[in-house]
Amino acid sequence: MIPSFNKLKDIAHNCSTLVDLLQCRSGDRPNKEAFIFLQDGENEEITLTYQELGRRSRAIAAQLQSMGMVGERALLLYPPGLDFLAAFFGCLYAGVVAVPAYPPHNQRNTPRIQAIIADAQAAIALTTSTLLPKVQSLLGEKNYTEILQWLTTDSLEQGIESSWQAPYIDRDSLAFLQYTSGSTGTPKGVMLSHSNLLHNAVVTYKFMEHSPNSKFVSWLPVYHDMGLIGGILQPLYGGFPCILLSPSSFLQRPYRWLRAISHYQGTTSGGPNFAYELCINKITPEQRATLDLSSWSVAFNGAEPIRQDTLKQFATTFAECGFRPEAFYPCYGMAEATLMVSGVAKKTLPRCKTVDKTALSQNQVCESTANQDSQIFVSCGYSIPEQQIVIAHPENCTRCQPNEVGEIWVASPSVGKGYWHRTLETEEIFCAYLKDTGEGPFLRTGDLGFLDNGELFITGRAKDLIIIRGRNLYPQDIELTAERSHPSLRLGSCAAFAVEVDNEERLVVVQELEFRAKPNGDEVITALRQAIAEEHEIQVYAVILIKPGTIPKTSSGKIQRRATKAAFLANNLDAVASNITGSAEVAVKENRLQRQVLLSLAPNESQPLLETYIQEQVARVLSIPLHEVHTEQAFSSFGLDSLKAFELQNRIENNLEITITVADFFAGLSARSLSTKIL
Repeated sequence: MIPSFNKLKDIAHNCSTLVDLLQCRSGDRPNKEAFIFLQDGENEEITLTYQELGRRSRAIAAQLQSMGMVGERALLLYPPGLDFLAAFFGCLYAGVVAVPAYPPHNQRNTPRIQAIIADAQAAIALTTSTLLPKVQSLLGEKNYTEILQWLTTDSLEQGIESSWQAPYIDRDSLAFLQYTSGSTGTPKGVMLSHSNLLHNAVVTYKFMEHSPNSKFVSWLPVYHDMGLIGGILQPLYGGFPCILLSPSSFLQRPYRWLRAISHYQGTTSGGPNFAYELCINKITPEQRATLDLSSWSVAFNGAEPIRQDTLKQFATTFAECGFRPEAFYPCYGMAEATLMVSGVAKKTLPRCKTVDKTALSQNQVCESTANQDSQIFVSCGYSIPEQQIVIAHPENCTRCQPNEVGEIWVASPSVGKGYWHRTLETEEIFCAYLKDTGEGPFLRTGDLGFLDNGELFITGRAKDLIIIRGRNLYPQDIELTAERSHPSLRLGSCAAFAVEVDNEERLVVVQELEFRAKPNGDEVITALRQAIAEEHEIQVYAVILIKPGTIPKTSSGKIQRRATKAAFLANNLDAVASNITGSAEVAVKENRLQRQVLLSLAPNESQPLLETYIQEQVARVLSIPLHEVHTEQAFSSFGLDSLKAFELQNRIENNLEITITVADFFAGLSARSLSTKIL
């Protein structure tokens, strides 16, 4: 059963802001470790006590105040680690609005950062001394020195914290802007107040039944809501420690995540569904033998569709490690609602519901006992306290009947104030009213679902958003990249969508050829795959080139993505050429080339040996025939995505005892050029 709740008057011991909360923690447990960062993902610890976090935050705040930044927006560009935490709280301590963002690591990432700077009207950017030159170089135009001031927070004057002045803020003050994973050109900043953050913190604490004895383990990126609100602010509110490792540490070697839970006896940890899939597929029996997961009582799963098969396979695979299936904690949330919207009852097996697909296509929920023509949905649990969830018709904005699918609308103290400087979109998304009852205002989530005995089930998206491995991808961004990838492709005639393959969402691109164009199909498909991999770091599962004028469109000329998807699944597209990535393992000889062997050979012998080794690794990781991997063909032309790049990096680094970066794989490198670089 969900724990009972009284009125939530005890928010953070009557603290009205996050500044009050950190001050409280610094006072009542000054020397207790608040955060531990594993630099190598395993053993190299950097720790931060509540007192030290408070001191560093005040130092940064004092510097910001001396620069006249009170009330301004500050962009936070940090690598994984503890520097970000001090900078984030430093902004709050100064009365500055924090704007967390992922630091660009190549030119492809910079447009989003530039768009955020412009939208937030940021006055200053905070970063580290090491990262500053790279970030400024990548941002390019005018080096942003005329637009932004820059502050490296790891090189402040000693003792500056003594000049800090408490800011004039209260519970309704804007704390930070959480930029959503929106279209590249139009990122939207959700305005979250101290009240929003504290309300979500207290209900999450009670819903997940946390205690001072809890321990959080997180690899989630802190510039996203799940990583920041869940992995940083929840442990701070609860006064229990959090062990952090970087997303790349996890992606390179998923074993590190579960090893951290085992070693530190973590109680709460999780991520999107794909994280559990990675552990199932990548952690060996020998590694499982070293794990003790008996302490793990909240294994949350959210941010993308939750698969029943994944839950079953993970529970079976890691039962020998002490993992209990009732530890699974499916949940639902979004940045616009701070984070958590619903969650299951702790220590109960997740409830699943099998529904008839035909009825579902008509937005009706009819329970089914048949295996065929049915779909299984995993419950995302019950609404958090002091919140109302309604299921509404997306078009006419009236309440749906029971057993009817509609858009999920939410009213809660956790719902943000709206989108920064976007009045019309705020009115549309955050201020919805039911036309039949006049109830509101509600947040329109854009997600479709239904309620069953008080439990929320998510069935899909009202719009065409693609969610793969927890990443939100906007189809219009993918389509623009695709149609520009080759001159034989027709503009405005592309559809990108996701399909489920082996319990995983995969990207499909259907693209019309230009009239009278007669290109080499393989050449066009390779160019399209490479462009999407380099621009978006995602692998295209299937590319279908079709005859001009045959893609489904509305009478006004808009692409009908859902109709195109239906035609793809029914094999009814008028295809000229196509390529679908193999999902089965390709037989490639396992070659563990050692660095000592390379060094012992003459250059004319080592180069071809290394090239062959790299070709074998690419073929193995991407499940493609070895003969298709040519020595001078760019890795990105195979549709290499960031997850596969991490796996490839890990294989080569471990065998050759060298260091390469994931960015190298998206910079046009081939087996030959990488071999030359290594040698």
